[in-house]
Amino acid sequence: MAFNIAAFSYIIALLGDAVLIFFAIYHVIAFDELKTDYKNPIDQCNSLNPLVLPEYILHIFFNVLFMIAGEWFSLFLNVPLIAYHLNRYRTRPVMSGPGLYDPTSIMNMDTLTKCQREGWIKLAFYLLSFFYYLYGMIYSIISVPQ
Repeated sequence: MAFNIAAFSYIIALLGDAVLIFFAIYHVIAFDELKTDYKNPIDQCNSLNPLVLPEYILHIFFNVLFMIAGEWFSLFLNVPLIAYHLNRYRTRPVMSGPGLYDPTSIMNMDTLTKCQREGWIKLAFYLLSFFYYLYGMIYSIISVPQ
């Protein structure tokens, strides 16, 4: 057993993915609160918008580590979500600060449903990725030639 750059990238991906799972859970809960009128849209957008860029940067960071380590399949699995994130941020509403969510349009039922569905899909993706990264970390640690 040996420790290499692939194992390091999977460990960082595991830790980063745990944070992304937390962000996705927070996202789902926040939109459920909006749907049931527990919070107003301005407060909710002010709490969600600061999390958008850290989520995207963290996801891109450990995928850059996968690229450096030569873990092409792991990178290939994440490229569609990275492309979606980049496109989503590129086509965001015009706002004064960073983020995706505009308080004036977030209460539209179509937008609210879309954002809630996006949160559930990201949560499922991050959960499946977590177990794949765990497998990849163990495999990369035990399969290194002595």
